[in-house]
Amino acid sequence: MTKLLLQTLGYPEIRGDGGPIKLNLRKGLALLVYLAEARSAVARDVMATLLWPDSPRETALTRLRRMLHRIELTLGLQVFETDRTSVKWSPAVELKVSSQMFESACDRGAFEEACAEYRGEFLAGFALGDCKEFDDWAFFRREALRGKLMHALERLVQDKNAAGDHFAATTHAGRLVELDPFSEVYGRYLIRSLLLAGDRSAAVRQHAALTQRLRDELGVAPEAATEALMAPASSAPADAAPTTRYVRGAGAHLAYQTFGSGTLDILVMPGFVSHVERGWEHPTTRSFFTSLMPLGRLIWFDRRGIGLSDRVGSTPSVEATAEDIGTVLRAAGSRRVVLFGASECGPACIKFAVDQPGLVAGLVLFGAMAKGCWAEDYPYALKASQFDAWRQQLIAEWGGPAGIETFAPSLANDPQARAWWAGLLRAASSPGGIWAVLEAFRDTDVRKLLPLVSVPTLVLHRRKDRAARIEAGRDIAGRISGAEFVELDGNDHWFFAGDQRPVLDAIKRFVGALPSRRGSG
Repeated sequence: MTKLLLQTLGYPEIRGDGGPIKLNLRKGLALLVYLAEARSAVARDVMATLLWPDSPRETALTRLRRMLHRIELTLGLQVFETDRTSVKWSPAVELKVSSQMFESACDRGAFEEACAEYRGEFLAGFALGDCKEFDDWAFFRREALRGKLMHALERLVQDKNAAGDHFAATTHAGRLVELDPFSEVYGRYLIRSLLLAGDRSAAVRQHAALTQRLRDELGVAPEAATEALMAPASSAPADAAPTTRYVRGAGAHLAYQTFGSGTLDILVMPGFVSHVERGWEHPTTRSFFTSLMPLGRLIWFDRRGIGLSDRVGSTPSVEATAEDIGTVLRAAGSRRVVLFGASECGPACIKFAVDQPGLVAGLVLFGAMAKGCWAEDYPYALKASQFDAWRQQLIAEWGGPAGIETFAPSLANDPQARAWWAGLLRAASSPGGIWAVLEAFRDTDVRKLLPLVSVPTLVLHRRKDRAARIEAGRDIAGRISGAEFVELDGNDHWFFAGDQRPVLDAIKRFVGALPSRRGSG
């Protein structure tokens, strides 16, 4: 059997037992990569349109047929299996693809092996130019793999420091800083790892470099948590980011944190993306969390497929997320919890409150919607076609501060906030991953669950919210018996953006009025 390696991480290259095989056919390389990534037969029409989008159908199919022949002639191998309508890699070829080897290692939890395999960005320096659909496909694939690399590196930094191999941790943290030099979280990873390795002079240099980058590019100074790393341990701020822990859920490890104490827990679910460590990076989120701490112990976690939790193939549905809530609460030893579900996480909190009313002391929903898209009896959301157009625009802007003008108008002109949001998006998910998450939300409908909610409920919504109309909040409150609805001034969709005080005051009043005990169910 013929063995071939298709190197897709970095500039694409074909290798056989004798070394690299020259293929001076740009679209031929694109064809081989696309077929390999498809892992199955691809329709001839699809391939022809992908590579020759401006040619008439018959012309494009003729060019495809000639290209297949030229590739096999150049390689001296029969690498395709074809019929009249489709083409695929021949089963007579034992093909290895570096991007798939990287993903397989990530899925097995072999993060060191995965990071060693990742020698460069997917198809780095390679583009067709006249084939927008192929270049767009490559972009989505590149970002998905890049997100998995960041996730693997974060896990390695944690694991290596926990095992006492601080030198290795600095290597992985250094790669994270290269991937996102404006992330204070990643900067702290590197500084902390260097200090643990005993290299204080290198830590001082990294601290100075991070300080300069933040000042020159964002016009901000490092946060207290960053400054505290260079001071004695006893001077660390009380609101420093807590330790990230993991619990095994149904098919995925979930990253979660707890901070503060008290007999009541508050589980915070912030929206369609999260990252339990980078979430602490911006002053407004840190301020919001620390302001809630007097009410009880705070818990938050990354849903499956998001942030530091395992990147899984399935979309985090309402049912799966509700199940993950239970997994995290059990791991944290929670006995009485207030659920705070913001935006797209509202439906999962509703589902859990219906399923486990004995554990839930109260339900707080912020900027939430019970249904993801328009219907004749639900005119408060975008129509499916409008939602898909918005989703496409958001994905097109991925890598930058995508959607910040809609989600947080009050922060849209803040360079620090823009850099933080862009970095959080890249670390939390990939364009392809978040595409599926938003598709699932578009199809969500938990209206039938609302009359079944039996726990005290507070619904908060800003009057001019640009991402979720206030009528959607009124609709939720109107369907839940006894729910309190509070309209807030402002147009920010993020609960921590804009004026936090009315949000915090409403939550404090609500929590303070809850019964001191609830029976178990």
